[in-house]
Amino acid sequence: MPAEFVKLYPENPEREKIEHIVNVLRDGGIVIYPTDTIYGIGCDLFHRKAVERVCKIKGIKPKNLNLSFICYDLSDISNYVKRLDTPTFKMLKKALPGPFTFILESNSNVPKILNTNKKTVGIRIPDNNIPRNIVQQLNNPIITTSIKDDDEILEYTTDPEVIYEEFKHEVDIIIDGGFGGNIPSTVVDCTQSDFEVIREGLGDINDYL
Repeated sequence: MPAEFVKLYPENPEREKIEHIVNVLRDGGIVIYPTDTIYGIGCDLFHRKAVERVCKIKGIKPKNLNLSFICYDLSDISNYVKRLDTPTFKMLKKALPGPFTFILESNSNVPKILNTNKKTVGIRIPDNNIPRNIVQQLNNPIITTSIKDDDEILEYTTDPEVIYEEFKHEVDIIIDGGFGGNIPSTVVDCTQSDFEVIREGLGDINDYL
């Protein structure tokens, strides 16, 4: 059965549709959704079989999955990472929600997914109400990873209808939240005293230091 194609508006996502998406995630479903950068593919952080499915779709071994997930807000983040020092907390508070993935030291609340004990996690709080409302309703984060496009010129697919044609037999729901961007988030390693940009993306961390 092909995936559902659900239209949502980031300004005011319909609660009933969000609740339906959350129920699908709780049942181990895979969802493709918009963010403030590119479209992402994800599942419930605590649903092991769903995480395995995401790895299969991406064509990576579970042990090679760089664990990143979407949280609703800063208080959510504190449930999954070790205590943040003051400079890091201040920077996160300024930069989020925004187009960043912050690498932080994980704590014991992060499930030992797929028998790999990750010491760090990537945290996203995108400036888009659709994924944030989903994780708020779900009451825990969702795994997030990008949809890579085979076309080398256009690395990330931006049109939800094109995404639907490509992934409708691999996932359960594809959210049409309008055209996405084709520049990913900026990845910043916050595990050392000096913040290090691992990948230049849409966000400029210097604006928040």
